[in-house]
Amino acid sequence: MIRTFNEIAGQFGLRRSTEEEIDMLRGRSNAEIIRHLGVPLWKIPRIASEMRKRVAADIDQIKLFPGVDEVLGVLHARGLHLAIVSSNSEANVRRVLGPTNAAKIATYDCEAAMFGKARKLRAVMRRAGQASAATLYVGDETRDIEAAREVNANSAAVTWGYAKAEALARYNPTLTFNTVTELKLLAT
Repeated sequence: MIRTFNEIAGQFGLRRSTEEEIDMLRGRSNAEIIRHLGVPLWKIPRIASEMRKRVAADIDQIKLFPGVDEVLGVLHARGLHLAIVSSNSEANVRRVLGPTNAAKIATYDCEAAMFGKARKLRAVMRRAGQASAATLYVGDETRDIEAAREVNANSAAVTWGYAKAEALARYNPTLTFNTVTELKLLAT
């Protein structure tokens, strides 16, 4: 995402980040990243929209982590209500998942604002008829943990995605998964 941000930085009058800075930012929360890069809050909706367009244009280059197909199959077969809350578009999410995996997801609520995941997560829980205590929100960003906390749901941080493990740990998720296959434990 930060590399995509670098591609559009000039368009929004912002500076580009170095590879070292990108690595450092993976250890920060989204609010810290925005402050560090000097992004005015009023520009965030336009930047997010442009980033979604860029991701859509390159969507065929985005691949699922190895093992995700199997994990989704196990969790779905176990009868768990699988949902996706994402800041990306539903079309992009479905395309990356592929038709077989996308069909295993019962509920989608996408295009969450930078700090709007809690509202979408609450709506998904309501539509699914799930209590907060029965919900586990799995994510790879600090804002995923914050959103779960805001709606009194459990959170699971995955350390192979966007944010570094130490950044996620500072937000005290309910659970932490270090490999994709560990997610199969949710089916037991």
